[in-house]
Amino acid sequence: MTIKILPETVASQIAAGEVVERPASVVKELIENAIDAGAKKIVIKTRQAGKREILISDDGIGIPAEELPLALARHATSKLSSADDLLNIQTLGFRGEALASIGSVSRLQITSKTADQEVALRLSMDGGRINPPVAVPAPTGTEVQVEDLFFNVPARLKFLKTDNTENRQITGLVTRYAMAYPNIRWSLEQDGRLIFQTTGSGNQKEILQELYGSQDAKELLPIEFSAQEISIKGYVSSLSLSRSHRKDITLFVNGRWVQDTSLTAAVIKAYNTMLMVGRYPVAILFIQLPANRVDVNVHPSKAEVRFREPDQLFSALQRGIRRGLLAYAPIPEINTRVLWGRQPSSDITLQPAQDSALWVSNANDEAKVVSEELKPESAPLPLEHLPLLRLVGQVASTYLVAEGPDGLYLIDQHAAHERVLFDQLMAQYRAAAVPTQALMQPVVVEMSAEKALVLTPQLPVLQKLGFEVEEFGLNAFAVRAVPAIALDADPRAVLNALVEDFEENEEPLGEEVEARIAARVCKRMAVKAGKQLSESEQKNLLLNLEACTSPRTCPHGRPTMIHLSAALLERQFGRLGPR
Repeated sequence: MTIKILPETVASQIAAGEVVERPASVVKELIENAIDAGAKKIVIKTRQAGKREILISDDGIGIPAEELPLALARHATSKLSSADDLLNIQTLGFRGEALASIGSVSRLQITSKTADQEVALRLSMDGGRINPPVAVPAPTGTEVQVEDLFFNVPARLKFLKTDNTENRQITGLVTRYAMAYPNIRWSLEQDGRLIFQTTGSGNQKEILQELYGSQDAKELLPIEFSAQEISIKGYVSSLSLSRSHRKDITLFVNGRWVQDTSLTAAVIKAYNTMLMVGRYPVAILFIQLPANRVDVNVHPSKAEVRFREPDQLFSALQRGIRRGLLAYAPIPEINTRVLWGRQPSSDITLQPAQDSALWVSNANDEAKVVSEELKPESAPLPLEHLPLLRLVGQVASTYLVAEGPDGLYLIDQHAAHERVLFDQLMAQYRAAAVPTQALMQPVVVEMSAEKALVLTPQLPVLQKLGFEVEEFGLNAFAVRAVPAIALDADPRAVLNALVEDFEENEEPLGEEVEARIAARVCKRMAVKAGKQLSESEQKNLLLNLEACTSPRTCPHGRPTMIHLSAALLERQFGRLGPR
């Protein structure tokens, strides 16, 4: 095979693959250029999730007419002059690759004017080919229009996600940069619809509500910490607010949004022993340190960084978060009755299996994990329905103990109730007979722009499951009715749980969507660990569980019980010889 130099167009498209991964990559490069230009107002408009068009305009200093052709040339930049400058980068952009890379895989048009120019200059680039400039009227600043992204590399289009997912990526990017630069007026429109905007007042708390929703924003604690030329400011979640993913840990280093696994791990470690296993904090943190202590020239996307003294930075980050959490943490009161699982039983009772109304708890405690000691020795559970079980009692206000013909069963009350509720709700759904209950007062749920994009496509599914939810202004929803089975559940908690579950995933097909939503609803409604049940409530829960088609697991796949066979018990007590 003969070695040859690639054509310039092919080389440009290969290089663009490192910079332009998706429409959000284009938005990121262009808004960073606008920030570097000193913009006080940045407007972003997209069509078809950025695939058809991305239009970004700013009121920055603009690009002089004689320099505009260089702006589209590869490795042309005003940010660097020598290799030594790489050790002290003060701007977001510096590589001189963004516009050239974008223009090589799209139809790009840039219009710019400085304050001392009479007219603006417009330059277009079509798949890497630069057309002659044209003088046009325009205000001071720069406008970049990107059309038909990846039109000349259709294989790249096939790897993009759905329009909703790509829109969420763009929304998440813009809202986070708005948080980092609150003095800039931001506006985001998608397909002609206003998604997000700020006043540019510099008030971060105002943007926090847009980013996380008003309810979650109340649970975010301000932190401020400095040590050894490292400054850390921002917000972290209280212990009552957590996520099932790490996506809501946002980190800026010297004004640049970075996605660094080691920094994220440091944030999570700061919450060590404070959050349940599998739960992660919410954080948006701004780290400032001398430019010569961080290397941002790691990858063309500029999302990865390296630190000269990482251990020092990680320690400062953890100390700052810990100090903030302790400053706002209330002093717990010790209740000996709770310690011994003697919390008074609720007056509401679990109903027998034939009734549709089930006892619901809104407690925040999650079910505890069963000790793993006996799992390797546990006999496999029956493949079909459970045998008839005789209730023995409740342990630690979390587990039920029951006797069957083949041994003992330890049942997680939360997981078991999840299964019961899920089977009931799905049976009602399949029969198109989900009983609903109108709320006396509609509940308005405010969300971030990104989360609203997740929930909106699921509104028809929610309606099939007995919810009446409609859009209520910008990124807000009014809940007017709920399924009767979820009457005692908090609509806000239910909707937020649904959004959290769908944020990281594409929409599944068919009934799987309904099943996933129903599972999330039931998780919020199920009785929680730490709740002492009366004897009748325990018996009714067992009866309901026995009637389920898959009683051994909850809808999320977690086991509802551990089976200790009679043979295992006899062996443990030495009745059948050594183990």
